[in-house]
Amino acid sequence: MCGIVGVVSTSPVNQLIYDSLLLLQHRGQDAAGIATANGSTFHMHKANGLVRDVFRTRNMRGLPGTSGIGQVRYPTAGSASSEEEAQPFYVNAPYGVILAHNGNLTNSEQLREEMFRRDRRHINTHSDTEVLLNVLADELQRASNGKALDPETIFKAVAGMHRRVRGAYAITAQIAGYGLLAVRDPFGIRPLCIGSVDTPAGKEYLIASESVALEGIGYRMDRDVAPGEAIFVDLDGKLYSKQCAENPVLTPCIFEYVYLARPDSCIDGVPVYDARLRMGDYLAEKIRREVSGGDIDVVMPIPDSSRPAAMQVANSLGVDYREGFFKNRYVGRTFIMPGQAVRKKSVRQKLNAMGVEFKGKNVLIVDDSIVRGTTSFEIVQMARDAGANKVIFASAAPPVKFPNVYGIDMPTRSELVAHGRTDEEVARMIGADKLVYQDVEAMKQAVRDINPALRDFDASCFDGRYVTGDIDEAYLLRLETARSQADRDGTNGDTERSQLHLQRSSGNE
Repeated sequence: MCGIVGVVSTSPVNQLIYDSLLLLQHRGQDAAGIATANGSTFHMHKANGLVRDVFRTRNMRGLPGTSGIGQVRYPTAGSASSEEEAQPFYVNAPYGVILAHNGNLTNSEQLREEMFRRDRRHINTHSDTEVLLNVLADELQRASNGKALDPETIFKAVAGMHRRVRGAYAITAQIAGYGLLAVRDPFGIRPLCIGSVDTPAGKEYLIASESVALEGIGYRMDRDVAPGEAIFVDLDGKLYSKQCAENPVLTPCIFEYVYLARPDSCIDGVPVYDARLRMGDYLAEKIRREVSGGDIDVVMPIPDSSRPAAMQVANSLGVDYREGFFKNRYVGRTFIMPGQAVRKKSVRQKLNAMGVEFKGKNVLIVDDSIVRGTTSFEIVQMARDAGANKVIFASAAPPVKFPNVYGIDMPTRSELVAHGRTDEEVARMIGADKLVYQDVEAMKQAVRDINPALRDFDASCFDGRYVTGDIDEAYLLRLETARSQADRDGTNGDTERSQLHLQRSSGNE
């Protein structure tokens, strides 16, 4: 999971991009990069670290220009990410293109081979973003025959890219001397939206992964980019758009609503906060069916993303809502920790249970999801250590049983606590007296209730159905073998360095 932004303005954009990336920091805390265009000259700075640490005053002064792109990147699980693979990426031929990407290509190895043998293009890193950049550059060359570009030629190149590329991809790209290009894959798996603002000097456009990056810096949210659509904004601020995919269908990643996106964002017409509230309503219905009313004294969320669901559960059940866990915001997310022993220690450093809220009570703990179960086990133990009489655990998401191949780093099937196990078996593994999972269809309906036009979703990590249609058992086995080999080689699952370029991390553990 990553966050991307692109802007065409009437004034310098370095601060605009910086501020947007701060608002997208939750989508990537491993590396950050900004590239600006001053005429036909690119200026770029990128490095590992948080946005506030990567960019100093001297770096910002070195980013002149009135258009540009930026990205925040998440690391792979337990990896020591290379600064070389921080984004954006640049290629100088045929026109000079710089690109940032959120997602994951499922046919990157095939494309890499094509680049080398047929197109004579050299891919210098293990990142599928560089593959995607070179495919776009190659298609621009084919569409233009080396002549000057216009919007129709650019859209023809994007159509060629769609025909060749598989997987999930939302991109922002800058073409030297021409302008800003933004593209969303034909399934719309990863989010992308566009906003604008009117200024005395003219209209400005900003494209970003989430609406919060627009509204937080004073832009109005205009709309989501459609699946398969390309948007081009030239350097004079004129916008062009075209559907470039043959059979686009909107199937957004439902994990964005469960966990990934900020609650104050709106994705494909659905306010994320509202979706999480509705998930709480449906979860409460299931809890009511499966748990005796007298068995719950209080409902407690695991901060922060499960709060809306937990509040709705408490309201629906008529039970007190309490904040029993407190979060230390200066400890990194536990799922990027390299080993289980370190992960366990990190959970205790990250969360603290307040004894007065637990002692002698039957506690219903609500979390957004359960992946490995390591964190859930530690949370249940913390509740018991704090004096809880009984601990019931509820997940606002269904059981995570399958890996995600579209840009979220889910562990292999053998590492997923719910894979091949019943709910009762998972409850015993995490130490809970009772475990209640959200149903897959209820999760989907919670989002449809807000926007009925969303008929389908990528929910592959829950239901094992991969919407791009190119993932089979053999692919998953190769993915798992590559990850295991990376672990044996001592790279701690640095999946972008493995053969299949496994996905960037996100999600809960």
